[in-house]
Formats: sequence, structure tokens, C-alpha cells
Amino acid sequence: MDLREFKNSLPPFHAVIGFDYGLKRLGVAASDPMLMVATAQKTILRSSWEKDMEAILALVNAKEAGGIIYGLPLQMNGEEGETAAAVRRFAEKVAENITLPYAFWDERLSSKAMENFLIKEVDMSRAKRKNILDSSSAAYILQGALDAMRYL
Repeated sequence: MDLREFKNSLPPFHAVIGFDYGLKRLGVAASDPMLMVATAQKTILRSSWEKDMEAILALVNAKEAGGIIYGLPLQMNGEEGETAAAVRRFAEKVAENITLPYAFWDERLSSKAMENFLIKEVDMSRAKRKNILDSSSAAYILQGALDAMRYL
């Protein structure tokens, strides 16, 4: 589903959840119900599919989410590689358990952008950055999608 279809399928006044997918960690962000601001929520340390789904479902319910945005790690030339395929498989598997509309947003360099921000603007130590980088990247990804949806 493209971003326009995604926006049109969202129920009014429901948050959108954003994910920054990783094999070991899943960064999570959520929007406000007006779809204006993305906020880092947490990092889910991945263990088993059942525990991952339990954590995702709890967050979707707590935030009363109406949709999900997945960061799609495109290659620098815009093509999809193995990691992008893994994100798509993950999204399909989540959709088997949570029937919310979902879409993908180009996440190229989102982790690097957030890390640079946390170093240069916040002067955050490496240890502290490690704890919030994934959820901050998810917020960066989700905010990009929210900003784009305003113009659709």
C-alpha cells in the first residue's frame, strides 16, 4: 500500500506506530492521534516471535494505533536489498496477527542521522546513545512519513 492509500485507510484520531526493524532490536515510535508528532517509545529486544508479537500488540493497544509504518532500508541507489526483503517479510508476519493498515517509508541513513544528532546536538555518551538509538531512529522514520502525509 502506498502512503496515500495508507493515509486514507487510517481511522480518525488514532496514533500510528513506527518501526525501525533489526534482527536483534526493534525500535518503536508512536504518533499523537492528530498525526503531527512522532515520539520514541521503546526498543524491543527481540527474542522469540511470540514475545515480539506480545510486545508489539501491547504497544498497539496501549497507543490505540490505527496503522503501522515500517522503515524500509533501501540501498543508496534506491533498490531493495536483503534487509528490505526481511522488513517486508516481518511486516507480512505482523499483519497476520494485527490487522492494521501498514506502509513503508524509506529509512536510508536514518540511524546515522539520529546518531549524529545525538552526538552533535545532545552531546550524548555512547552508552546512552546505544539505549535510545533504535527508538529514536523509529521516531525519525515515522516523522518523515507523517510529514509526507500532510501533503497528500
